[in-house]
Amino acid sequence: MTLAFLAIFAGLLVLVWSADLFVDGSASVARHFGMPPLLIGMVVVGFGTSAPEMVVSALAALNGNPGIALGNAYGSNITNIALVLGVTALISPIIVHSQVLRKELPILAIITALAAWQVSDGEITRVDAWILLGTFFGFMGWTIHQGMRDKSDSLGLEVEQELEEKAMSIGRACVWLAVGLTLLIASSRLLVWGAVDVAHAFGVSDLVIGLTVIAIGTSLPELASSIIATRKGEHDIAVGNIIGSNMFNTLAVVGIAGSISPMSVGPDVLTRDVLVMSVLTFSLFVIGIGRSGRLGRINRLEGAGLLACYVGYTVYLITTVFMQ
Repeated sequence: MTLAFLAIFAGLLVLVWSADLFVDGSASVARHFGMPPLLIGMVVVGFGTSAPEMVVSALAALNGNPGIALGNAYGSNITNIALVLGVTALISPIIVHSQVLRKELPILAIITALAAWQVSDGEITRVDAWILLGTFFGFMGWTIHQGMRDKSDSLGLEVEQELEEKAMSIGRACVWLAVGLTLLIASSRLLVWGAVDVAHAFGVSDLVIGLTVIAIGTSLPELASSIIATRKGEHDIAVGNIIGSNMFNTLAVVGIAGSISPMSVGPDVLTRDVLVMSVLTFSLFVIGIGRSGRLGRINRLEGAGLLACYVGYTVYLITTVFMQ
């Protein structure tokens, strides 16, 4: 048991660190190959910050633990909105300016509705997974098209400034990318092994471990990057990280895991986890757009409300598990 807890702790530490290396390396490589800063922010950085969830869920599905994969994806979405945005807004209110983000918020709501529809029949089949992956690649194509049309978006300008501050040679960038990816895979395997061992020892399901411990751990890159971005006044990056990460989680993470191993979904996933995820997504849409239809802000009071929702959900989840 001690070894399993150490595996989880070490796995999370290396996972977060390697994800940071992977993001910096891949973003610099993309810049050297001429990719526009906006696309780097939305595609490369979005993919990189979701890399922990993707690798962990893929390995969990390969190892025959699809509950970890599903719990990791949906739990990370809940954590991203309620915990990450909640804590970030408490530190500094988040103002949303980017027109691209305004277009993405409704898409996130539609994707969340698609997730709810897929789990309503009690399973995620390979056909469901292919639909998710097809939607994911379609969204990526739309994102690239939008980025090419609007090169002056504030998100792109902020990413360009960040890339200038972290400029590195192509050789160093490739090394960081390779090392980051290698450590990402190794730490994910360690984390999944430790989590499964702890789950079996305490008699809880893989799903619950994925919704809690692993979801929090794999969301740490989003928490760190959102806090740093907001303190610098780069609010669009903070919100963009969350929106992009949740889209990746729902479409790519669940899609990859489901294509590897179809998943049975208990009724509590729909009535508890997906319901909470959907309500939080809708609340983000309302807060981000504003009552008058214009882009607004997430103030400290709203941040405290999001954080309270996360605490309430986690307490309810843990209480329910140990009362069974």
